[in-house]
Amino acid sequence: QLQLVESGGGLVQPGGSLRLSCAASGFTFSSYSMTWVRQAPGKGLEWVSTINEDGFSTNYADSVKGRFAISRDNAQNTLYLQMSYLKPEDTDQYYCARPSNPYYYGSNFAGYDYWGQGTQVTVPS
Repeated sequence: QLQLVESGGGLVQPGGSLRLSCAASGFTFSSYSMTWVRQAPGKGLEWVSTINEDGFSTNYADSVKGRFAISRDNAQNTLYLQMSYLKPEDTDQYYCARPSNPYYYGSNFAGYDYWGQGTQVTVPS
């Protein structure tokens, strides 16, 4: 059974840091690119970052570039998102997602077939 389980969210003051984790199981994690997506209440999904299968290629949304870092540990089947210099506008539910095409790198959410349950990040203003 394929599972993606996020953890690491919480309440953090502006300028603070958090590291999110996404534990993957039920598929060959090292064969797939992986993505972080976020969503604020009442708003649409926002693509945050994607990392390729071996971790050597990454992409970021302009809104997080220079502040967030995506990484993965294929030996531990885990995806990470290190978030620094957090802002109130980073307050969202954060999800990890696996694409149906292992090499898909885009922000069209129809290309993702498995999602975690999400972890909440709150940065008060």
